[in-house]
Amino acid sequence: MDGNPEVLIIGCGPGGSTAATFLAKAGRRVLVLEKETFPRFHVGESLLPYNRPLFEEMGVWPALAAAGFQRKFGAQFHLTNASKWTRFTFRNGPFTRHTEAIQVERARFDHLLMQHARQVGAEVREGWQVTRFDTGADGVRVEARDPGGATRQLRASLLIDASGRANLTGTQRKLRRVHPNHRKVAVYGHFTGVHLAVDESRGDTFIARGEDHWFWMIPVSSEKTSVGLVLDTRKVGRDREAAEVFRQHVAASRLMRERLAEARVAGEIKTTSDFSYFNDRLAEPRVLRVGDAAGFMDPIFSAGVFLAMWSGKLAALASLETLAQGGAGDRIFARYERRVQRAMRVYWRMVEHYYTTPFMELFLEPRHGLQVPAAVVAVLAGELEPPWHVRWRLEVFYLLLRIQKRRPLVPRLSFAEMEDTP
Repeated sequence: MDGNPEVLIIGCGPGGSTAATFLAKAGRRVLVLEKETFPRFHVGESLLPYNRPLFEEMGVWPALAAAGFQRKFGAQFHLTNASKWTRFTFRNGPFTRHTEAIQVERARFDHLLMQHARQVGAEVREGWQVTRFDTGADGVRVEARDPGGATRQLRASLLIDASGRANLTGTQRKLRRVHPNHRKVAVYGHFTGVHLAVDESRGDTFIARGEDHWFWMIPVSSEKTSVGLVLDTRKVGRDREAAEVFRQHVAASRLMRERLAEARVAGEIKTTSDFSYFNDRLAEPRVLRVGDAAGFMDPIFSAGVFLAMWSGKLAALASLETLAQGGAGDRIFARYERRVQRAMRVYWRMVEHYYTTPFMELFLEPRHGLQVPAAVVAVLAGELEPPWHVRWRLEVFYLLLRIQKRRPLVPRLSFAEMEDTP
């Protein structure tokens, strides 16, 4: 690259590679600094149907289609005691504009997105770890360690922070706030030999809910399935203890015992803790935060990759508008912040209710009057900015939750494990 980049991006996960792709396709000089070397393991393998138009707009869909990722048509929600479950199929939702997704092994998926960003003109440097940043009237200065360990100074007009949970700029500015009601830990790994369906529902995201914890199962290839347990942080100790906690919870669940009866871990059991947080600000002059660097919520509804890519696109568009005007992006970036925060609130509200018993009681007994379940399905598919006919139905859903808490509209649930019958 001749001269300084116009936009410097920290991180080349889905958010960073998306922003880089849109900027490079618009002819802007883009430099991405990625601390790791791809391909690398990453959790968060379930995508949403609304990812598809983004893939097509980026021009990366042919490469993803050729990669042969598992197709996903819906999601299943079970109780861990196997007493009740339901399935949501995206194509059956009349308000859902995109009805099919893919499940991905993130090592391959993220690498494909990085390669595509390079192909369209972005410069991506792997093994470069950004350590701090500063802004001024004339641009942004970034300090980073190169693969050899030397400290380098780089300059750009604008900065997009796609550093993921490292949340580099938010942490430096002391903007990070841990969500008080979601101090959770995820214990997870890739497994072979998991019992899955043989029809199209094989590709579903599978959620099993207990009273104070939940499991996910996501088929990421024909052989491997991502399996994870989410529970309160205080219930898990060191990593070796986390693996034992995982095994204990599987053994205590009739449903998970059946699904994992012949499963074997491929690799190691990993942990991620305290993963729900938000930043007080998503933008400041010359700086935008996208994806997990804007905020990370409980992964129950698989929105992480889509939120990262959607906000990455918006950050690129805001940067293009700012560069065209030759400013620092104050008003343009403020619009970006408002729009992303509104979208995140749509999911936060759903996540916060998910952990209540009335939510599961209504969720597992959908009543199709007024097409309220269809509005919920639209949000779960990726409708971040729902139109009015979806929004008012969501309000009805939350009203029903309040009623269910006081006076049952559907039968109460029991999370108690049942005895196995001979």
